[in-house]
Amino acid sequence: MNIPQIRLETTRGQIELNTLKPVQSIEQPSADLSIEQPKAELEIETTPGKLSMDQSKAREDVDLKSIFRRTEEFAQQGYEDWLNGLARVASDGDELMMIENGFHALPEQAKRNSESPQYDFNIGFVPSAGSVKIHYEPAAVRIEAAPQKPRIDVNINRPIHTYTPGKTEISLKQYPELKIDFTTFDKKY
Repeated sequence: MNIPQIRLETTRGQIELNTLKPVQSIEQPSADLSIEQPKAELEIETTPGKLSMDQSKAREDVDLKSIFRRTEEFAQQGYEDWLNGLARVASDGDELMMIENGFHALPEQAKRNSESPQYDFNIGFVPSAGSVKIHYEPAAVRIEAAPQKPRIDVNINRPIHTYTPGKTEISLKQYPELKIDFTTFDKKY
């Protein structure tokens, strides 16, 4: 007897994937940086020291006097000598008028006027101690400083970014196939 038979022959379909990888490039340029530091404003004011010395007394002690001082001293000495002379002449006249005391006044006046006066003198220092007057005003310094802030300029550079996206191509490498075949075969019992 002949039995019909269906014969199926299949070939699987195959998918082919071609992938192109994505390409990415990132570059970060450095920032542009500018820093400037201005100098501080500095103001210095100095008042110089002052030294004053008065040595006129020391110069007078060694007889180096100014003409004005000498004139003043001579005028004073002349006035005092005139007063002393006036007092002496008046005193001598008074002694001479007093005849009742005897005639001893005239020889005493002659003796007194003919003798040199005796001066007392002890140890002396030339110039005398403390005769130079010293006065000192110290210097004064005023300092004013004004600091200046730094000037900073920054320009940020954006990153350079390039990107090529990837791609996947899908194609059929092999199409699916189905073959159907009818055959008959004899079967013997």
